Amino acid sequence: MRSALVASIAIATVSATPALAQDAPYLDDRSNAASLVRSLYNAIDRKEYARAWSYFAEPPADSVDAYAKGYANTDSVAVRVGKPREEGAAGSIHYELPVAVSAEQATGEFKTFAGCYTIRMSDVTIGETFEPMIIERGGLDPTEEDFEKALPRRCGDWPELPAHDAALETAKELYARLDRCNLSRTASPDELAPEMHEIGFRYASDTDDQPERMFRLYRFLCSRGAYNESHAYFIADDDGEVVPLHFAQPTVDVRYVEGGEEKVESINVIGFSTYPYLVNSEYDPDTLTITSHSRWRGLGDASSTGKWIFRSGQFDLVHYEVDASYDGEINGEVVVNYDEAP
Repeated sequence: MRSALVASIAIATVSATPALAQDAPYLDDRSNAASLVRSLYNAIDRKEYARAWSYFAEPPADSVDAYAKGYANTDSVAVRVGKPREEGAAGSIHYELPVAVSAEQATGEFKTFAGCYTIRMSDVTIGETFEPMIIERGGLDPTEEDFEKALPRRCGDWPELPAHDAALETAKELYARLDRCNLSRTASPDELAPEMHEIGFRYASDTDDQPERMFRLYRFLCSRGAYNESHAYFIADDDGEVVPLHFAQPTVDVRYVEGGEEKVESINVIGFSTYPYLVNSEYDPDTLTITSHSRWRGLGDASSTGKWIFRSGQFDLVHYEVDASYDGEINGEVVVNYDEAP
């Protein structure tokens, strides 16, 4: 393993002094190897070089000032981490972590670096003092690889790792940030594993000799209750950009016949809103449609049902019906119907 530390990145990217910027949310997490390295680059991105310095077992430069000067022309950094390999030895666990970094210079140019970090966690049951997880050594080198593909597949003598799916990792990161998706913090890895589908298509402006575009759709489980479970969806385009999907749904005004909620007098659409999740949803790859069926109360009582179809790179609402009567029967009323639109 090379002894060059993160300072080698900074030296390669200096050219001017940027204004102080702290736009990235603060992150200081030593709970695992990946979080530690993300915290390091969070500190660098926020220009908090003393904090970045503290994550190393050995000083990464002659002084904090010298370390900071190495990043004088780095406007921002982004980091991707792979899956760590671990090995226990003499009261410690060592992790080898693949890392790729994109550094934006003041000139607007981006440079990519890749390599591995060795991270040490002491056995807290041994010894009289506590030492937090810390970066023992590491080395990142410039690479011509695109940032999305630069993550190393091998660290040291470890076996080669599977190819990194950058889009999937981004989707997982976005999913973990959704407040609505409380299962992302408590469910098992199997439950959190997303359902993935590839969608091939062409825009109307594409010619027949152009290759088919390939998007990827990810569905994650968000929450689960007595009658309903919700899902969040993310889509990755053919450039690897990942965005969460928001689904248009009508806002309805329901009027009941006086005397209860068993008979509906009228249902009117009074507007549309978008939602970052769907209830009891399924994706059909044959028809390129997502359907949702939200039970308001009970298994066969009031509910709402929607259908969205994939067209030209997005999912459009084409059908929506509402069963607003609490009469124990399924008798939905169609309030949106574009299902036969070209």
